Amino acid sequence: MIVAVPKETTAGERRVALSPDIVKRLVGQALEVHVEHDAGLGASFSDEAYSSVGAKIIRDPEAVWREADVVLTVNRPTSDAASGRNEAALLREGAVVVGMLQPSTNPDLVRALERGKVTAFSLDALPRISRAQSMDALSSMSTIAGYKAVLLASAQLGKFFPMLITAAGTVAPAKVLVLGAGVAGLQAIATARRLGAVVSAFDVRPVVKEQVESLGAKFLVAEAVTEAEGEGGYAKELSEEQHQRELELIHSSIKDMDVVITTALIPGKPAPLLITEAMVKDMRPGSVIVDLASEMGGNCELTVKGETVERHAVTIMGPLNLPGGTPVHASQMYAKNMSAFLALVIKEGKLNLDFEDEVVSGTCITHGGRVVHEATRQTLEEAKVHG
Repeated sequence: MIVAVPKETTAGERRVALSPDIVKRLVGQALEVHVEHDAGLGASFSDEAYSSVGAKIIRDPEAVWREADVVLTVNRPTSDAASGRNEAALLREGAVVVGMLQPSTNPDLVRALERGKVTAFSLDALPRISRAQSMDALSSMSTIAGYKAVLLASAQLGKFFPMLITAAGTVAPAKVLVLGAGVAGLQAIATARRLGAVVSAFDVRPVVKEQVESLGAKFLVAEAVTEAEGEGGYAKELSEEQHQRELELIHSSIKDMDVVITTALIPGKPAPLLITEAMVKDMRPGSVIVDLASEMGGNCELTVKGETVERHAVTIMGPLNLPGGTPVHASQMYAKNMSAFLALVIKEGKLNLDFEDEVVSGTCITHGGRVVHEATRQTLEEAKVHG
């Protein structure tokens, strides 16, 4: 069986799906591993590092996709109208592709994989259960995003983060508010605290209060926002009344903050609006917002996807792909998650798909010429109705 690792073609991407140490492990399991020339260069993994552990280096980018039984990617397969290259179309019938495919927002890709009778697994659809933690690439990448968000904010803010006692007197610590206490939010809290900031956090799920406080942050509670935890531990949409209460709490808290980091996402839906323009107007001049939900529309009304803008004397950052900015550790973490997933679907060098297993069924998007993932199928049907 040939397992292939192509070079990522998404603009600015420096991560790679497998690190050399994981390739060595797969080769030891009697798998033939093909790695595209310079696939790991952005993450500081040379071709020699891969070939020395038994990988075959492939210089023809299309051959990497065409010849493989299983293709491992970080991002979804891309297409380029100028060159005519379509990575999904290169996959042969019956091949398997595993990556962060984001099926709910990429219907054209899902349809292409369906037509090609490709078996596609999307790690961002992984069920949040204990047994799947070692495969949870979304959490791994969110950890990096939360960490990097704080570093971006500290570099942009015209103040120190920690309290400092200097010859010129005592400098007060920065005040940081984190909206959303999932994996990214908790890492942002921990990083801001390590840098010495005074940190507060808000989440619609009261169950995370203990985790927030264990990191040394204050947990903000909105009256009438009771329980908003959905399937798999993710946040769910609030009622209109609850959302209004949520906005009132955020508005009253944000006025006193130097930095606000937003991380709130609802699977398969646009990011919830948490910071309105009116709130931004009431923030301190020179304060900073880092919106980690920018790719899904942003938690701030004034966020511009992929850009840093200044509005009402407040800097609003809408970064994309923060994990790609830490490619070495991001690739190592992702490769370990990928290895754990492969151990589930490949047994003794052969593909072994048990669709009774909730991890397999929960991550499989297309198989046998059909869309088999229920949430993705519903999204496609809704898009057809509204299209």
